Amino acid sequence: MILSRYIARRFLWSFLQVLFVFWAIMLMIDVVEQLRRFSGQDVALSRAFWMAAMNTPASVYRILPLIMILSAIALFLALARSSELVVVRAAGRSGLRFLMAPLAVALMIGALSVAVLNPLVAATQKEYDRLWAALAEGRESTLSVSDNGLWLRQGAPEGQTVIHAARANADATTLYGVDFTFFGQDSVPGERIRAEEAVLVPGAWRLTGAKRWSLNAANPERAAEALPAGTEIGSNLTREGIQDSFGDPSSIPFWGLPDYIRGLEDAGFSARAHRLWYQMELAQPLLLAAMVLIAAGFTMRHARFGGTGLMVLLAVLGGFAIFFLRNFAQVLGQNGQVPIALAAWSAPLAAFLLALGLLLHVEDG
Repeated sequence: MILSRYIARRFLWSFLQVLFVFWAIMLMIDVVEQLRRFSGQDVALSRAFWMAAMNTPASVYRILPLIMILSAIALFLALARSSELVVVRAAGRSGLRFLMAPLAVALMIGALSVAVLNPLVAATQKEYDRLWAALAEGRESTLSVSDNGLWLRQGAPEGQTVIHAARANADATTLYGVDFTFFGQDSVPGERIRAEEAVLVPGAWRLTGAKRWSLNAANPERAAEALPAGTEIGSNLTREGIQDSFGDPSSIPFWGLPDYIRGLEDAGFSARAHRLWYQMELAQPLLLAAMVLIAAGFTMRHARFGGTGLMVLLAVLGGFAIFFLRNFAQVLGQNGQVPIALAAWSAPLAAFLLALGLLLHVEDG
């Protein structure tokens, strides 16, 4: 038990060191990127640093499996150089039993990353998006989904237009029961249009069954007028832009994903990408444990055997291969070419079983 606690503590410390190094490097790169991106707006270094600090956690979270395998490699190399692995085996403890402590730590880190770190990353990413929008002079377009339907906002030099629809088709290019509220530069609503249907065409929304109210009139209802079918409202939105406005599923907290998925589906949208991300987050602890096994299969050996550099290279390449296989499976799952469960769990499960098979071979069962 004492030995297990010692190994677990060593592995946790190794993981925190590698995590800090990657975070610091990515933070510095992001600061430079923020200064370059907003160079024409005289952004202060302190503001660029704060924006980078809000954006970096999401980048670090995405490469957490690679950080895990590098941490495991660092641990096993350190134990091999100090001959502690030889002592442990001489004491009668097998390699597989020795790995129980690092695996337990990896599973714990995976569970904490999903339950705690994921919501923190989502919060920092939302704050970064808010800061970015403030520097974009309010001309960006956004989309959100709620229990009352969906909301769109499109920007233009003359003001903002808020769009609310009861429901929509899968890509939000056809809206039903839709209201357009036009705001001027002073953020005061000046006009409202309600339509039975609005179809997005290049550069405009084409309306059917529309009625217009002037909110500046003494009696808006008396001054209301019906609009002919085919009336168009100028728009800078595109189908791709609306889909991008849904945001990355990773920007939604893990605990809020089920409700968000239900809201998307109730509004008529496809929530396949969000369902896939939810399953991938559930599989995260298994993936991190698989990374530890991959590192152990190649580097949990005595340094005197030689070929340490080659073994480290093979372990790193194996980790990258699983990481990219997972991303490839995610793309297939989002496109509907494979089932969601298969796309989310195949790479972690295959990596775990293959690494376990390698360890059983190396350790002679």
